Amino acid sequence: MTAAAVALDRKDLSKIKAWLPKYGVYLAIVLLVVYNIFFTPYFLTWSNLRIQLIQVAPIVIVALGMALVIGTEGIDLSVGSVMALAAALIPLYLGYGVVAAIVVSLLAGVAVGLINGVLVAKVGLQPIVATLALFVGGRGLAVVISGGQLKDIHDPNFIRLGSGDLFGIPILVWIAAALVLVVAFVVRRTVFGRRLLAIGGNRPATELAGLPVKRVLITVYVLCSVLASIAGLLSVARIQSSDASAVGLLIELSAITAVVVGGTPLTGGRVRVLGTVAGALLMQLVIATMIKHNLPPSTTEIAQAVIILIAVYVARERKSR
Repeated sequence: MTAAAVALDRKDLSKIKAWLPKYGVYLAIVLLVVYNIFFTPYFLTWSNLRIQLIQVAPIVIVALGMALVIGTEGIDLSVGSVMALAAALIPLYLGYGVVAAIVVSLLAGVAVGLINGVLVAKVGLQPIVATLALFVGGRGLAVVISGGQLKDIHDPNFIRLGSGDLFGIPILVWIAAALVLVVAFVVRRTVFGRRLLAIGGNRPATELAGLPVKRVLITVYVLCSVLASIAGLLSVARIQSSDASAVGLLIELSAITAVVVGGTPLTGGRVRVLGTVAGALLMQLVIATMIKHNLPPSTTEIAQAVIILIAVYVARERKSR
């Protein structure tokens, strides 16, 4: 092989390595969909697609908030507990109307986000340490509020949020899609979004430039918790019951996985909103495919771990260049 051919091969390889972090998740989805079309019975039926979209919607919503936090080089482990808090508060306030119950749940998310944001931005705690406290304590508080009991939801207006359709598409999916558009607009088209990315890219430089770093960080954690609250109340509306010990359990891991697989680096400075959605869809497809082919849960977990390792390695390779 000539030197020119070797140089060309290296150039092609570098192009592939540069392409994978941006578009690899989409290629993986296409390959998985093609596989399911040929080898999974009834995969293309609307009932199956509807189930997959409904199941992935709460993960997408939580992952959007997680992507914002990771964009600042942070992490939020409390999102599952925030969902549990929302789930615990919904039955208590539905008697005052659907709007009142939703507002109270969202305010709980704001409160948790403020605590996390203040601990990170003003106290100076590491994000993983600051949010770990509410990861543990938040769910405990939710269980106390609910009395440790599963409570059924009977309000038809509230249930419609999780079970109703609009133009043949679940309302839950419409809400998730709308939030994707909002978050994408915030990241790409607003001053706040540019400041968020600047903080993740180089926080000391943004502080020296006089940007309101602490205010932006607090706002990011509030937004993340509010999105988790929305996911929590929609999950309750979907299953028509509130179980604070189960709602949102370990969803923080699913959200982080979706963000990382979608191409957002854990080192901050970049947020790939559509990639995050694609990451959530990919992981949902992996799980659904293995379930439909009667593979044990342990195999699914191993596959998820392999996908995460590949995504982190690809991101590392890109950064090293």
